[in-house]
Amino acid sequence: MLEIQKQYVFDDQQRNLAVQIPIAVFNQIEEILENLGLIKLMEEVENDQVLSGDDAYSYYQLLKKQNVGI
Repeated sequence: MLEIQKQYVFDDQQRNLAVQIPIAVFNQIEEILENLGLIKLMEEVENDQVLSGDDAYSYYQLLKKQNVGI
């Protein structure tokens, strides 16, 4: 588990306003979230059909024509 050192920022009435974390910890959190998103995307396309380069290009041109109207 990632240990997060944090400092609380309070307003004039001593209510929690924000939390400060070291930039290194923020970068770790950001990387973890990006990796999680990538894993989810990979799982979504896991069973998709794999195309050859020429087939992929033809399919791309078809999608482009349908979506752009070229």
